[in-house]
Amino acid sequence: MLTKKQETKIDNLRKEYFKYALGKQQLLRLISETEVFEQVYNSNAIENSTLTIEETEKILLQIDLDRYVSEREIHEAKNLACVTEYIDNNAKDKALGADMILFLHKILLSNINNDIAGRFRIGDEYVRVGNHIAPAPSEIDEGLEKMFMTYKADASKNIVEKIARFHLDFETLHPFIDGNGRIGRSLNNYLLIREEYVPINIRFLDREEYYHAFREFNIWDKTEIMEKIIYRALVNSYYKRLAYLKGLKIVKLSEYAKSHKLSHPNLINKAKRQTIAAFMERGIWMIGDE
Repeated sequence: MLTKKQETKIDNLRKEYFKYALGKQQLLRLISETEVFEQVYNSNAIENSTLTIEETEKILLQIDLDRYVSEREIHEAKNLACVTEYIDNNAKDKALGADMILFLHKILLSNINNDIAGRFRIGDEYVRVGNHIAPAPSEIDEGLEKMFMTYKADASKNIVEKIARFHLDFETLHPFIDGNGRIGRSLNNYLLIREEYVPINIRFLDREEYYHAFREFNIWDKTEIMEKIIYRALVNSYYKRLAYLKGLKIVKLSEYAKSHKLSHPNLINKAKRQTIAAFMERGIWMIGDE
C-alpha cells in the first residue's frame, strides 16, 4: 500500500503534467515515439530476448544488424512495437476487454506462432507460472471477468494499487500459451492511458524484483513489491515528461553533478529514492537543468 505522501506525490505530478501539457501534443507524441524502442527492449529482455536496446532500435528503424538474429526475435520486436503504438493511439477511445486483449495478442504473435495468436488457451493447454500451474483453460473466461470486476470495484484505491493488482491477477491467470508477460505489461499502459495517466516502462534491470513480486503475490496474496515497481516507473515517467515539457536542458546526471559541483554518488542515491527529479532514459540517469 502506498503511503499518503506517495499518493500525494503522484497526484501533484499528474496535475503539473496536465498544466504543462496544454498545447504541446506534438512534443508528447515525439516523446511517446522515442520511448517505443526502450519499452520494446525492456519488455522483451524480461522474457529473455538477446537483443540490446541498440539492436532493437535498428530493427524498428529497418537498419541491418551486425550479427545474426533469429526471425522470431525480429518479429517479437516489430510486433511489440505495433502493440505499443496501437495502445498509445487508441487506448483513450477504446475500452479494454477480452476482445481487445485477444486483438493485441494476435498482433504480438503474428508471424511467430499464428496457430495460437489471438486466442486463449483451450482444451488441455495447461501452462506453468513460476512454481505453480495456471488455472485451467476452462476457467479463463471467468477469471478475466473477475479480474475486470476487481479492477472496477477498486475505485477508492489509487491508480498504482489498481494497476499492480490487475497485472498480478492477469499474469497469475496466464490466459495465453505464449506472450502473457509482454501483453500484461502492455495492458498496464492501456489502463493508465485510459485513466489519463502516463505510460510506464518496467525495466529489465528490475527483473529480479519484478519476479519476486509474483512470488509475494502467489504465496501471501500481497501486492506491495509490485506497487513499488509501478510507483517508481510512474514517477520516472512523469519526471521525464515534465523535464521536456518545461523546456529544460536534458543532461546526464553525471554532467549535472560536475557542472553544479555536486557529489555524483549522492545524486544517484537521491535519484534512486526519487527525491530529485532525475529519470532513467535508455539505462542512463538524466535530469532537466535550467
